[in-house]
Amino acid sequence: MSSTETRLTLYERLSRQTHAARAAARVLANKSTSAKNKALDQMAALLLLRQEEILRANAHDVEQAASRGAKKSFIDRLTLTPARIQSMATGIQAIMALPDPIGEIQDRWQLSNGMIVEKRSVPLGVIAMIYEARPNVTVDAAALALKTGNAVVLRGSADALASNIAITAALREGLRLSEFPEDAVQLVDAVEHEAVDILVRMKESVDLIIPRGGASLISSVV
Repeated sequence: MSSTETRLTLYERLSRQTHAARAAARVLANKSTSAKNKALDQMAALLLLRQEEILRANAHDVEQAASRGAKKSFIDRLTLTPARIQSMATGIQAIMALPDPIGEIQDRWQLSNGMIVEKRSVPLGVIAMIYEARPNVTVDAAALALKTGNAVVLRGSADALASNIAITAALREGLRLSEFPEDAVQLVDAVEHEAVDILVRMKESVDLIIPRGGASLISSVV
């Protein structure tokens, strides 16, 4: 983190991220299905290419969790392996194969003056995903957001921070190589719970908040 970023308040940092995501969302809204699928394919490839970096980062998270006496089930959810990273890449490819919902006609009718009115699916804009210590959610959320033409701001658990940083770096590199705005995928690296409260209040730059996790996490958001 640069000295400039250090001096920024948490609100200012998140505001910068969400507004950058907003700018990226405007670009994504005009991308074709083919272009989005190519970007997704590149993201999947970069996950595999950066596998060693991701596994090293994950090993740090797992070691820290174990030193705190985390339950075995928690550590299992947190742990990544080559097979699990391959599964994450395969998951992106499965999303590529899904039909693109953008532009789909939901309803169509004719007015008395002869004008045809259509109701079409359009991107939401910026989605914030708040979730627990499951690194695979970072990939799922980013891929689904891109497929639907949305930018995403990710706020995972502090327990998986190193893993999420490495994964997000790979995904953003895939976007950059595809000539997509890398700010379409943003990771909130602030560990303070206040970050969640701030995201929820950022209605001018975040269109939808999705909490994914246990009842306590969901109740803290909604």
